[in-house]
Amino acid sequence: MTDKPTVLVVEDEEMLLNAVAMEFEDAGFTVLCAGTAEEAYGLLKDGRTFDLLFTDIRLPGQLDGWDLAERARELHPALPVIYVTGYSTEQPRQVSESTLVMKPYRMTAVMNAARQLGVG
Repeated sequence: MTDKPTVLVVEDEEMLLNAVAMEFEDAGFTVLCAGTAEEAYGLLKDGRTFDLLFTDIRLPGQLDGWDLAERARELHPALPVIYVTGYSTEQPRQVSESTLVMKPYRMTAVMNAARQLGVG
């Protein structure tokens, strides 16, 4: 059994996904990755316990990051969420206990956001 917090990282840009996953691992997290909200939702539904959802807002497929967080909260009501986006034209639909980080971002800002949400 591990005491490491588990983060689900959802990002469709593979280079960014790998970089973010590595940063979370270096910070002591167990990391699971998904390239779409649908893939991430499948991981959330399969019974795993997550301590943090880190999701891009603009994702390929039917669901975006806002949708994913809303559905994740139906399954895990207390799950902290960090949203990331490079676009600010849409109206935020943040769930409670969440943070929005604008791209480009530094991982120190993401880690600070995680700590502010009580994770890490």
